[in-house]
Amino acid sequence: MIAHSNPTDGETLATADRCGSAGERRADDEPGLERTENRDRMWLGERRGNAVDWSTQLWVRLTGRRVDLAAEPWLDSPVGPTRGIGPDFLDRWASEEGLTLTRGGAGLLPSFQELAGSTFDPAAVDPAIGEFYERTADFDVDLWSEWSGLFKLFGWLVAALFSRRLRQLNLPLSPLDASHGMTSEIVRVADDKTGAVRANAWVRSLVKTGRITYVGSYSIARPPGAAGPCVKTAFPLPNGAAVVFLRPEARADGSLVLLSEGAGFGDAGFYFTVHRPDGSVVARRLQCFRERIHVYPASDGEGGGDLRADHTMTLWGLRCLHLHYRLRQKAGGWSAGDRAAGGHAET
Repeated sequence: MIAHSNPTDGETLATADRCGSAGERRADDEPGLERTENRDRMWLGERRGNAVDWSTQLWVRLTGRRVDLAAEPWLDSPVGPTRGIGPDFLDRWASEEGLTLTRGGAGLLPSFQELAGSTFDPAAVDPAIGEFYERTADFDVDLWSEWSGLFKLFGWLVAALFSRRLRQLNLPLSPLDASHGMTSEIVRVADDKTGAVRANAWVRSLVKTGRITYVGSYSIARPPGAAGPCVKTAFPLPNGAAVVFLRPEARADGSLVLLSEGAGFGDAGFYFTVHRPDGSVVARRLQCFRERIHVYPASDGEGGGDLRADHTMTLWGLRCLHLHYRLRQKAGGWSAGDRAAGGHAET
């Protein structure tokens, strides 16, 4: 399956100890009258939200551990409302926390060099890769996706129970879903008083259906058990968030690998966080779900600073989804040669 994305503001890549007349009113992304009535029967109030979401939160609270975000700020992430996320989440987040949104931000990371650590040297990576993460808006993105066997049914269940209703973490399930392409937007999120950048957010949706693929924030953070800084992606969910820490590795050929793998809680990996009514926070790390993102220079004659990327998701060690990206520099974009010369491109 291939999706063509020509984002105006950018797009990037980036996600994993044990897992436990109604027809006339129906819109493509809306449930219809009968399903709305069923959803209302599942509603437990503004604090708890939908019964399906609440049961998942209870699982995290029963199996996770309490954390103090003041002492462990690496887990601090935007928290979603119980009625869903969607494209207007960023405006609500900014209003609640005194943040400024700047639409049209150049990239997902403020500086690729900030990933430097004892086990990772950004200079060992092809300059075009760092450019992609710093200036994502200068790239057009094409996407192919492939579900493995019965995992497509798993993806459909997640979409039916959570993603479509919450307007978050939607992945194309059918080749036709992405046939009309995708839209994407990068929004810089900064502190209203200090001007310090908190994160760069990415909002993406399917043109054909209008469904939100996901709303996520991107930044650099260092979990206490990690050897160095990681790429942090946070996806707000009702009363909490899904937070992924990706450990960077440089390969001998100049390519970059990002891995959501680690030794345990406090290392790179996939976490769920839940904020309880009393203000406490519970976090649960998953080991059964992992991600691997391999970004490398194109070798098929595309030339310039064009890139390819393979994003693999595994569940219990079995591959469930493979995403392949073609990342093409737009005409007039900042080249790898500009980076090597210390130049700057206009935004």
